[in-house]
Amino acid sequence: MSCRSQLASWQALKLSANKMKETHLKDLFAKDSTRFEQFSTQIPGVLFDYSKQQIDNNVFEQLITLAKECDITRWREKMFSGEKINITEGRAVLHTALRNRAESSLIIDDENVSSVVNAELHKIKLFVEKVRNGQWLGYTGKTVKDVVSIGVGGSNLGPQMATEALKSYADDTLKVHYISNVDGVQIASVLKNIDPETTLFVISSKTFTTSETMTNAKTAVEWFLDSANDKQAIAKHFVAVSTNLEKTAAFGIANENVFTMWDWVGGRFSLWSAIGLPIALYLGFDAFEAILEGAFEIDEHFQSAAFEENIPLLMALLSVWNTSFLGYESQAILPYDQALHMLPAYLQQGEMESNGKHVNFEGNKVAYTTVPIIWGMTGINGQHAFYQCLHQGNVVVPADFIASVEPQVSVGEHHDILLSNFFAQTEALMMGVDAQQVHSDLTAKGKSEAEIAQLLNHKIHQGNRPSTSMLLDKVDAKAVGRLIALYEHKIFCQGIILNVCSFDQWGVELGKGLASKIEAELLDDHINHPHDSSTNGLMAYYKQHRTQ
Repeated sequence: MSCRSQLASWQALKLSANKMKETHLKDLFAKDSTRFEQFSTQIPGVLFDYSKQQIDNNVFEQLITLAKECDITRWREKMFSGEKINITEGRAVLHTALRNRAESSLIIDDENVSSVVNAELHKIKLFVEKVRNGQWLGYTGKTVKDVVSIGVGGSNLGPQMATEALKSYADDTLKVHYISNVDGVQIASVLKNIDPETTLFVISSKTFTTSETMTNAKTAVEWFLDSANDKQAIAKHFVAVSTNLEKTAAFGIANENVFTMWDWVGGRFSLWSAIGLPIALYLGFDAFEAILEGAFEIDEHFQSAAFEENIPLLMALLSVWNTSFLGYESQAILPYDQALHMLPAYLQQGEMESNGKHVNFEGNKVAYTTVPIIWGMTGINGQHAFYQCLHQGNVVVPADFIASVEPQVSVGEHHDILLSNFFAQTEALMMGVDAQQVHSDLTAKGKSEAEIAQLLNHKIHQGNRPSTSMLLDKVDAKAVGRLIALYEHKIFCQGIILNVCSFDQWGVELGKGLASKIEAELLDDHINHPHDSSTNGLMAYYKQHRTQ
């Protein structure tokens, strides 16, 4: 791969960025009454409007050319066909195979991936139906009432986000709880509200060695055995998602209750696999299948749509444009649906863990900013928290606004009021309020010229703050699948355009290794270890005060 900044389209975009920084969005709208039609596109269930982004026809054409020069088509084919595009780990990237509803054959290392995926889905379905129908009994013969999912990172965020997004559709068959933090507060708060006789634990760890997950799993099994007092009972209350049958067996989990995953599934792209077991248990297998179907629709769109109408590609191009060319170093995710309140955290991991890299495929340092800082929260709450900075701060934060036409739960005029804020905020960020408008408004309110002079600058909003609006028909299971898959393919395209490997996470591995070493050092009596003076000082302080 050549250095992206040497591409002709990259150089053209650098020049266009300097020009666009001097152009106001409201002027672009004033000059072109068809701007919305030009810069929006629709697919079943989704309207994607990017007309409030700082682009014109020239920039748009240059971005499309950049995608072509980066050979997005060939890389897309590599991913879907199972080539090992995770180059630093020598692995294929096949989360799309987990939701391949066409069930087309895909042979990887002499194995039909579609067949093994379908076999695992069938196993999940039978298990879910057995638990939800009351056929799975605990050690005292009682049915399951609570499911506790123990995992971390991708093994936790995806399932928890999806169950939160769809809990309006859940029945009263099961309650689901999530434990990811090794801080004892979280697991203690869950365990005190459940009954060991009616609880099923799902432990998700590919290797069954992840420190945080196994620490929580050990605490859970000790709590369980305080009641059951019989290690044989573990098999009736603990199941696993793992590839390490030796470790799961040693833990006490029966082999038939271990659900597998594969090395071609990255953690942050894994909710489509058995990692999504808590989703299926909570909502039923049909709902889990609907999530897969929604994602498959986006896979089809991503593979077949022209670049100019390809939503994930457009999302990626806009992100690169805002970050690498316009210099905006963060991006807000602002869902105007309470159901999607965990989406910002989920996408934060998805994008920043994937593309937060500083070297390209060849291992050379990149000469541009790659991924933005991803953050956000539900829109209405955000309006009363950080929108002040979005509107008048001296940093520009592009934002994705996400809402639905139909609410999950209809309560009076609530949804119209919610959506009025959704529409108003994107318009306000784009338009702003200039000095003349402020002066006229204050004059109409009877303020004197002296008072106006004192207030004028405080009330000016510069506007020209870019945003994208995404309107879903309704936040249901298919919509959740579509939404997640849109962002997954955005992340893939973003990585190819930026020339970084999106599917490893060596920064995460570094922290894990250091923590393991320090954990052992915290158990000895020494105060000086081969660390810097700050780390040694902090550890010594902790040891001294811990014993007190």
